[in-house]
Amino acid sequence: MATLLREHHAHASWRDYLELTKPKVVVLMLITSLVGMFLATRAGVPWTVLVFGNLGIGLCAGGAAAVNHVVDRRIDSIMARTHKRPLAEGRVTPLAALSFALLLAVAGLSLLLVFTNELAAWLTLASLLGYAVIYTGFLKRATPQNIVIGGLAGAAPPLLGWVAVTGELTAEPLLLVLIIFAWTPPHFWALAIHRKAEYAKANIPMLPVTHGEHYTKVHILLYTGALFAVSLLPYAIHMSGLLYLVCAIGLGGRFLHWAWVLYRDSKPHAAINTFKYSIWYLFLLFIALLLDHYLLLNL
Repeated sequence: MATLLREHHAHASWRDYLELTKPKVVVLMLITSLVGMFLATRAGVPWTVLVFGNLGIGLCAGGAAAVNHVVDRRIDSIMARTHKRPLAEGRVTPLAALSFALLLAVAGLSLLLVFTNELAAWLTLASLLGYAVIYTGFLKRATPQNIVIGGLAGAAPPLLGWVAVTGELTAEPLLLVLIIFAWTPPHFWALAIHRKAEYAKANIPMLPVTHGEHYTKVHILLYTGALFAVSLLPYAIHMSGLLYLVCAIGLGGRFLHWAWVLYRDSKPHAAINTFKYSIWYLFLLFIALLLDHYLLLNL
């Protein structure tokens, strides 16, 4: 595998291989994984699990992202947002990218097996296969509900972080998965409205392409409402306290505002602004969970 990667060094730089891993997406995933780890214990996370557990999860996520680049290279070459990606421009070959993905996945799973536990490793593998094979290879082109069904793989990181620490599957990390699962459709459908023409050109059956923008906006509003309700559950089951509740209401209310603005089409660029806010929403919500957890520990 290393030989294959070296053969393309004249055309591909290390930045191209870094881009294959979708580092911005991986960073957001690792933030939710970190939160899952810290929420799982009151005694502190062992440094080996903290460092090598997140490194393993990140490497596996990067490997899945590289497979996504390979499968989507034709689509990427058509869309303005992605046409400069390494495979779309031919700077990295599909074989080199798949070899790189395999290297990352094997390294990541090895770290998880050695420094965390088998359950965390197998759940991470299931998440990797769910995103790289089931979603990217099949669902994305098969149904306008691709984001809803495939969102489960992308929602796994807080569960993986929790299980890496505890070795157990309990209700609390599943609730964290549910929050990201409910967040995924309004997040991606807002982007899909903004990029509707490109998805149509690439023959990807995203909801605004198959059912129209109004239908998609209604569903964004409905899913955002469901997300608001789900985000209150950590407080309802005494997993978090008042600080988190206030933050969840404020952040969720703002998300509902943007979903309503998009539905009413009352501001320019509402779709892309809703998409951008959704990223900040998830980041700040999980930070609020973490801060609240340590506030409760000190009471």
